[in-house]
Amino acid sequence: MMVEPSEVTDMDLYLMQHGQATTETEDPERPLTDAGRAAVQRVAKRARAAGVRISGCLHSGKLRAEQTAQLLVREIGVEPSVEARPGLAPNDPVVPVAQWLRTETEHQSLALVGHMPFLGRLASLLVVGDEQAQVVGFQMGGLVKLEPKVDRDGFSVAWVLPPDLA
Repeated sequence: MMVEPSEVTDMDLYLMQHGQATTETEDPERPLTDAGRAAVQRVAKRARAAGVRISGCLHSGKLRAEQTAQLLVREIGVEPSVEARPGLAPNDPVVPVAQWLRTETEHQSLALVGHMPFLGRLASLLVVGDEQAQVVGFQMGGLVKLEPKVDRDGFSVAWVLPPDLA
């Protein structure tokens, strides 16, 4: 799916893979580990220092994504809404979310907190129009900023902030 220039939003988009979580055998709900929380906090603090502001934050509804989203907005120091949104689970199709993002006007900047392989496929679709391409290497707790291209023909990768650099 190629994105039509006239349909691309002006919104900055932040994609964050949830932080490291417990295994399913340790806890079926899979909450964040202490290391996972610490990594997300480091990344969010570094993002705040770089001037990142978000006006909304959506997550998959899984506990590890919800906890990551809450840490992200708390550490950035803004109070956007944090909401679960259907369609952001690990193996959900990315086209419906990409189509929604093309016309999203409620937010100037939006964070989506989710899982692999969904986030990787979504980033690839938004940047090069092919969800099978690998545009960005996500890491647990890492943050990727996508911004609209100048010609409004899709998005480009502005930067990647992995936890080990935060």
